[in-house]
Amino acid sequence: MGLNVDNCSRCGRLYAKNNIHDVCPACVKEIDKMYEVAAKYLRENRGCTIQQLSDETEIPFRQIVKFIREGRISILNMPNMFYPCESCGAPIKEGHICPDCRKKITRDMQHAKEDEQRRESLKQKQPEGTSYNIKERLQKDRFL
Repeated sequence: MGLNVDNCSRCGRLYAKNNIHDVCPACVKEIDKMYEVAAKYLRENRGCTIQQLSDETEIPFRQIVKFIREGRISILNMPNMFYPCESCGAPIKEGHICPDCRKKITRDMQHAKEDEQRRESLKQKQPEGTSYNIKERLQKDRFL
């Protein structure tokens, strides 16, 4: 039986795969160090923005957002901390998408469901053996 190895999704190095991380042990240490730096900075600068935190600590903006989404950093009590909605880019404090995009997606899903129900209803009302395919109807009625 072979070793369970993979390439680190962050640096590309080969490492012995585990079920906890998708990165190599060296990257796990780097990420944990970044988290410690970010947490220390936030304790001393509660009024900062994510961009300021990134600029001052040299931690990539995306990594800070990842810490927030993973629940490692809470920004609920930090008045100036927001990150962009994945759909429209509007500033949000939690989740992946803003309330407006969530409403739009819900509305779009409801419309799609209603459209599907209308199609099913039309299909059920259609007499047995009939078709909406015009070419078939014309052939059947000997027009073609």
